[in-house]
Amino acid sequence: MSTVKTLCQKAKQIRQETFEMVMNAKCGHMGGSFSSLEVMVYLYYSGQLKHRPHDTNWSLRDRFILSKGHANNSLYVILADLGYYPKDELKSFCQNGTFLGNHSDRIVPGIEVSTGSLGHGLGLGAGLSLGAKLNGESFKTYVILGDGECQEGSVWEASMFAAQHKLKDLIAILDRNRLGSEDFTENTSGLDSVEDKWKAFGWEVFSIDGHSFKEIEQAMNACMASLSDKPKMIIANTVKGKGLPTHENQPRAHHTLPKGDEIEETRRALL
Repeated sequence: MSTVKTLCQKAKQIRQETFEMVMNAKCGHMGGSFSSLEVMVYLYYSGQLKHRPHDTNWSLRDRFILSKGHANNSLYVILADLGYYPKDELKSFCQNGTFLGNHSDRIVPGIEVSTGSLGHGLGLGAGLSLGAKLNGESFKTYVILGDGECQEGSVWEASMFAAQHKLKDLIAILDRNRLGSEDFTENTSGLDSVEDKWKAFGWEVFSIDGHSFKEIEQAMNACMASLSDKPKMIIANTVKGKGLPTHENQPRAHHTLPKGDEIEETRRALL
């Protein structure tokens, strides 16, 4: 079990390595990768997520789905850091012939399902969770959703399905950075009060600072201790492009990369 201090150090390392990987490729989605980074670091390094890098088909593993598959930049760095594949492979990210593409793909060791066509991940997670329930299996299924993604109807169909079937081992985390690919969510198809919406759809809901390991841990512990048969939703309030001084909380953070003097400014900020 890692301490908060250790997790903070790991998050700093993953941010730095993700930045260098993306800048080398001149391609990527750092905004959403950095807003969800602490949640992914917690899952993979705290002991929360049961997994085995050298046995990716381990039947008792927990299932993790990054529904917002374009935010795979940090996830690929995490998987390499844990030994799912050599770190040198990160140099090939988004290059010709690589298996590390711009959206999560199940050909990558450690990736359960291909994602990036938004609105599918929660339905896939609900299916895996229902399968586990029917088969008497005890693994948890974790799904990270984007809030722009939650403007799609398929997310809410899946949410009703999960509540109907009492999928108590399904834990979704909403990366609530309040930005879609071009604008703030509340300027396009508003989600507030998003907590009330998920509660109305039959979920047990927790709301946290998604960059605070202490609050992430508290929410995860609450999910594990819950006696409710409802699926669980953690609203992780985050900042898009967290750690990128020229891109934080900016619509351009979605897929625009630092340029010119911004590059070194960002490197200094990430130290």
